[in-house]
Amino acid sequence: MFHYTVETNKSIEESIQSLEKSLKEEKFGILWQFDIKETLQTKGFDFDQPYHVLEVCNPKEAQRVLSQNQLVGYFLPCKIVVYEDAGKTKIGMPKPTTLIQMVNDDSIKQLAEDIENRLVTCIDKSI
Repeated sequence: MFHYTVETNKSIEESIQSLEKSLKEEKFGILWQFDIKETLQTKGFDFDQPYHVLEVCNPKEAQRVLSQNQLVGYFLPCKIVVYEDAGKTKIGMPKPTTLIQMVNDDSIKQLAEDIENRLVTCIDKSI
């Protein structure tokens, strides 16, 4: 599977707050938060499903991976989504290990694994 997704009993707002805290512990910050529902509705499109995209970054890790292969920048910053599906809050992300396969560079696979493991830990702490 290209993604890692979990379900939580927390609200979207509680999930995002919890995620922010766990991300800080791993030296990741939320650079930007995109509320898709709000944006589509302000543009006149009917979309009633709460859906938030968080762009997250750890500057040290970004510098490390970009120094080895600039194509990885196409995947940065990392994205974590928090949304509602059938009345349940879900938190997920595309797996860095899956994305990194697209650049065919074995030298950065271990970096992608480390980042993925850390982000999975942050998500798991948030449920």
